[in-house]
Amino acid sequence: MTPPDHSKDQNGLPDPRANPYRDDIAADYLEGKVPAARFVAGAERRLGLACAPVMSKPDAGALQSSELLFGEDFIVYEDKDGWAWGQCGHDGYVGYVKSSGLFSNLPEATHWVAALRSLVFPDNKGEYPPSLSLSMMSKVAVEETDGDYAKLASGGWMFASHLAPFGETRPDFVATASIFSRLPYLWGGRGGQGIDCSGLIQISLAAAGILCPRDSDQQAAAIGQDIPVPDDLGDLAPGDIVFFPGHVGIYLAAGAFLHASSHDMMVVTHSLTDVVERMRERFDRSINRVRRVAGN
Repeated sequence: MTPPDHSKDQNGLPDPRANPYRDDIAADYLEGKVPAARFVAGAERRLGLACAPVMSKPDAGALQSSELLFGEDFIVYEDKDGWAWGQCGHDGYVGYVKSSGLFSNLPEATHWVAALRSLVFPDNKGEYPPSLSLSMMSKVAVEETDGDYAKLASGGWMFASHLAPFGETRPDFVATASIFSRLPYLWGGRGGQGIDCSGLIQISLAAAGILCPRDSDQQAAAIGQDIPVPDDLGDLAPGDIVFFPGHVGIYLAAGAFLHASSHDMMVVTHSLTDVVERMRERFDRSINRVRRVAGN
């Protein structure tokens, strides 16, 4: 499995955020493209926990870069001292995940969680304490359906209407993003424990069947088409994805801007004008790009 190479770094090499290479080791498919002491084949694993942080270093105290959700693939190129180094199967993002949460025997998923959050119960009535709480875009393998509940091949039951088979989407990504309102902000989060600004964009677009990279600068170069930044922000269309350096959110209508805000530490709707003023005052930054998704 070879996830996409989203971009190049300033030296013309593949972006290390989306391509697994270090000085000492790299993925075999990058041989001839990057410098490394050795090139190895990846081993596909799946996350068997509700969620797990993808870290920038093999250290629980390091910066969290992203988040892996239940059932998502992780291609491992090195497993050392309890940490797996590799890349996320859904977007190719590179980082470190604790090895204990990754499994080679989890069944291949058939459905994705379409609710903001859904519980895994030991029975098909939802009467007993749940064993897991899964967030949107987690992946599960449905073995059979009994009444209102779906039995998972990995064990447990979920409310069937909270699940969608692969291929079924939720086209209104703005409505999906709005479901996350008031969810805590978490740097590197994708909804498992919290979510950040680019995670909100990635998950809501994924539910609509649109895959995009992890970080906001990568997204600004990959999502939809460029729209000139208007002098009058009221000329933006609902659903336009508005980028600042290091930040991103969705324009709703009537000046409203939905985003995962570190200022409020949650997903909130603000006046876009107020956000622009705050970004200028605090960081000397303003809107640098607007992207529009086809059909929006």
